[in-house]
Amino acid sequence: MLGITAAVLFFIAFLINAADIATNDVLSSTNFMLIGLAALALHVAGIGTGWASRGRGRRR
Repeated sequence: MLGITAAVLFFIAFLINAADIATNDVLSSTNFMLIGLAALALHVAGIGTGWASRGRGRRR
């Protein structure tokens, strides 16, 4: 889920940068890119993937 979020944030940053949209400092393309990098780092670290909860609670 965080990987998809990172991709969306990178796309928004690309659109802001490519269209040369004048935004305030909070919504700049650099901030979207940094938030996307943080989401991607959390995804690579395994946070928010949901795989850890699938195997718990099963008995064989």
